Parts: sequence; structure tokens; C-alpha cells
Amino acid sequence: MRTSKRLQILDAAVTVVERDGVTAVTFESVAAESGLTKGGLLYHFASKDELVLALHQHLADRWESDLVAALGVPVDDVTQDQRLAAYAKVSIRGATGPELLMMLEASTNPVLLQPWQEVIARWVPDPASIEVDDAGAVTRILAWLAADGLWLSESVGGHHLTPELRAVLAERIVDTLGR
Repeated sequence: MRTSKRLQILDAAVTVVERDGVTAVTFESVAAESGLTKGGLLYHFASKDELVLALHQHLADRWESDLVAALGVPVDDVTQDQRLAAYAKVSIRGATGPELLMMLEASTNPVLLQPWQEVIARWVPDPASIEVDDAGAVTRILAWLAADGLWLSESVGGHHLTPELRAVLAERIVDTLGR
């Protein structure tokens, strides 16, 4: 199946972010990376802001595809704990450079943060709904935060975790959910 031009553009933008950072995403840099003309990009994205928002959505969608694949069954047929277990399992791959850079950019911009928040809302418990005396709910929040720490550790930590250790840690996180 042929890759759509829109997907080709977004994948090229991911490459630009990986190589040169978020601020390097311009119509010129993405056109050069994708092999398309600036006019070809403008056909799909009317502005740089629209391109950047689509890039956030593209990366959030890829992340959610990984989560669905880890789950192995339709999302609507599982419990919150099963979703959270899949989230922990996906966390072993660690953050990619573009994901981390784009999430950091989104952290101060509610419009750019929206795609990421939508994914998170489907996969982890809402901290605002947690009663501090509900041990199971607190354990779910702890599992979520541990999974996020595992995901982020390779990017910001000084110590490298072997793939085997990462897998064992993810399983331990899943075990805390009582599955």
C-alpha cells in the first residue's frame, strides 16, 4: 500500500524533529526531507501551526497504536486495569526523541497538549477521581507513574537499563495491579 502524501509529510517532520529539534520544523525543512514541494505541503497543511498540531496528533496516534497492539483485544472490551497494564508494557520501549521533544513543547500549550491528553485519558486513571483512602485506586496511580518513569528513564536518566530489566520492571508494574 502506498503511503499517503500527508503521512509522508508527517513522517518527514518526525525525522526533522529527531535530527534538528522542534524549532527546525519549517515548510522548507519538511519539504526537503519529504521530497515534496513547499506547495505540496501547503496543500495538506495551510499553516505551520496546522502542520505542528498534526505532528502532535500523528505521534499521539502512533503511541496509541502501540498501546492497542500491546492490549491485543479491542479497547472497549477491557477493564481500566488491563488498559493500564498495556500502558506499562509499552513503557519498556522508552521515549523516542521526537515524542519527548514534542511532549515538552505541548506541556505549555493546551492546543498542542490535547492529542496527548486524549490518549492518556483512555489508558490511565484520572487522578482527580481518586479517593486517597482507596488503596486500589492509589495503586493504579502509582503504576501509571512508575510506567511513565520507566518510559522516560532512558531519556533523562544517567543509568542504562537493559531490555531484560526493563521487561521485568514492566511486569512488576503490571503485577501491582493484581492481574
